[in-house]
This record gives sequence, C-alpha cells and structure tokens, in this order.
Amino acid sequence: MTLVETERPWGRQEFEDQLRAVAEQRYHDRHPFNVRMHEGTLTPAEVRRWITNRFHYQQHIPVKDALITAKLGTPELRRMWIRRIQDHDGREGDEGGIERWLRLGEAAGLDRAGLLSGSGVLPGVRLAVEGYVNFCRLRSTLEAVAASLTELSAPDLMRRRIEAFERHYPWIDAEGLAYFRARVGQGRRDSGEAMDLVLSRARGRAEQERAVAALAFKCDVLWSLLDAVDHAGTADPR
Repeated sequence: MTLVETERPWGRQEFEDQLRAVAEQRYHDRHPFNVRMHEGTLTPAEVRRWITNRFHYQQHIPVKDALITAKLGTPELRRMWIRRIQDHDGREGDEGGIERWLRLGEAAGLDRAGLLSGSGVLPGVRLAVEGYVNFCRLRSTLEAVAASLTELSAPDLMRRRIEAFERHYPWIDAEGLAYFRARVGQGRRDSGEAMDLVLSRARGRAEQERAVAALAFKCDVLWSLLDAVDHAGTADPR
C-alpha cells in the first residue's frame, strides 16, 4: 500500500480549502500578460493577438464540456452540465459565448472570418488547448470536473477585465465586452455546481489529491496559453 493510500482523507472544508488555494495561487490572473492588460499597457496589436488566440480556447470549451457530459452517470447531472455547452454554443434567444467573443474581436478590429479560420493561432496555444481537451477525454470524471474549477476565480477576473477595458481600451466598443459581462454570473454558478460535484465524489485522499492536481494542470494550461501570446512578438494578427 502506498503512502498516499494510508493518509486520512481531508475533511470536506479542508478539501475545499485545498482546491481554492490552487485557484487563488496559480490562476492566470497573475500572469504578466494579464497584469499588463489590466494596467492598460498592452498595444492594440497585443490585445488583438490575445483575442485571436483566446478564441481558439473558447471554441473548444463546448467540446471539452461535451466530453465531460458523456462521462456523467445520471440524467440530472447531464442536464446540469449540458447547459455549459449551450452557454457557449447558444440557444434560442441567447447568442452564446462564442458569438459574443466574435463580436469582441470585431469590436477590436479583427475580421470574423479570420477568427473562425484559426489562421492566427499560435502553435503553443494549439498545444495547450489540445492538451486540455485530451485531459477531459482521457481522465476520470472527477479529474475532468475538477479541472473546470478555474471558474472559481473567473467572476473576479471578469469584473476587473471589464473595468480595465472600459478605462484603458476605449477604442474597443463597449458592446464588445458582452462576453465578460455574461461570464460573471455564469462562472459563479458553474463553479458552485462543479465544486459540489467534486467534494461529493472524491472520497479517499488519493482521489482528493488527483482532483487538486487536475485543477493545477488546468491552471498550467491557461498560463501556457498566455506564455505563447506574450512571447509571440509584435506582429498584428489583422
């Protein structure tokens, strides 16, 4: 029997604290590129490069959520999780997050067809996103759900981002910020549901530690994405 199997499970609150600590300490809001974004020091070319490459990630959110939905064992859980796909792909009366991100790109001067083609996506971003999708495809339900808990930090980040864009990047039409506004409420709801699911499913210490590691991996994915964008040079993707 390995050492980890002999350690006692964390209590529910202790386990939650471990997860929240990862989200707080390793979330990509601390990345130098995000810091500069919120300080207002990015050039228009850098903003457009970020929008272009982050859109590649946005396009794959419903893909990874479809993979997670397929792993869930009850209709109730699948109904809960499938809403995330609809939040991004859209539904009747709601254009969805992917469309809102396209409008952000257009507000920043990017061409919709160019965004959809993916021609400006950096190799490092492709690798990071592919790694995350494959993680959700190949790992356990618990790990795939736990990886989504970066959403714990998303509402605060979205609020800071809205304020930063309104203050520092007035050349982007305010209507283009609709994605950020929608994610404040969605992120709070989604992270609460995912947290409840992870806390209830991880019974032993080994499962709990795998959940914490899954969340750390997702933080690394988001950090790697920004690394690629930050080191891509000065070329404008337009």
